[in-house]
Amino acid sequence: MNGSQIIFFIVAGLLIVSSVLVVFQRNVVHSAVALVAALFLIAVLFLSLHAPMVGVLQILVYAGAIMVLFLFVIMFLNPVGLEQRRSLWWGVGCFSGVLLVAALAPILFNVEPVQDPMVAAEVFGSPEELARSLFTDFVLPFEIASVLLLVAIIGAVVLGKREP
Repeated sequence: MNGSQIIFFIVAGLLIVSSVLVVFQRNVVHSAVALVAALFLIAVLFLSLHAPMVGVLQILVYAGAIMVLFLFVIMFLNPVGLEQRRSLWWGVGCFSGVLLVAALAPILFNVEPVQDPMVAAEVFGSPEELARSLFTDFVLPFEIASVLLLVAIIGAVVLGKREP
C-alpha cells in the first residue's frame, strides 16, 4: 500500500463520517456544516485524481454558493419547527435508502474498467473534456438545473420581501 492509497482511505473515512453526521445530526445548522465538510472532502478526492478544475469547482460552487443558499433557507425557516417534522420522514428516508442500495448493488459488484486507466486519467477533469461533456452530452440537465436554481432564488426573494 503506497502513500496515495493511505491518503485516499483517510479522506474516504472522513467523508463517510461527515456524511453520516449530515444525516444523523439533530441540529440542522450542524448538519449543514457537516455537509460543507463532506463537500470539501469530495474536492480533495477530485484533486487526488488529478482533476484540479473539478475539485476547485466543487469548492466554489457547492461548498461556497450552494451552501450559502442552503444556510439562508435554513435560517429563513424556523429550525425548531423543522426538528419536529423531521421524525415524520424518518421511515420514508430509510425506505428510500434501502431502495437506492438495492438499485446500486449490481453496479457496485460489477466493476470493470471501461478503458485504459492512464488514458482516462489524462482527460478526466480537464477543462476541455468538462466543457465538451457539459455542452454536448448534458445540455438538457444543465439547463434544467440552472432554471431550478433561478426559480429557487426568485422564490427566496419573494418570500423574503413579503410584508409582515
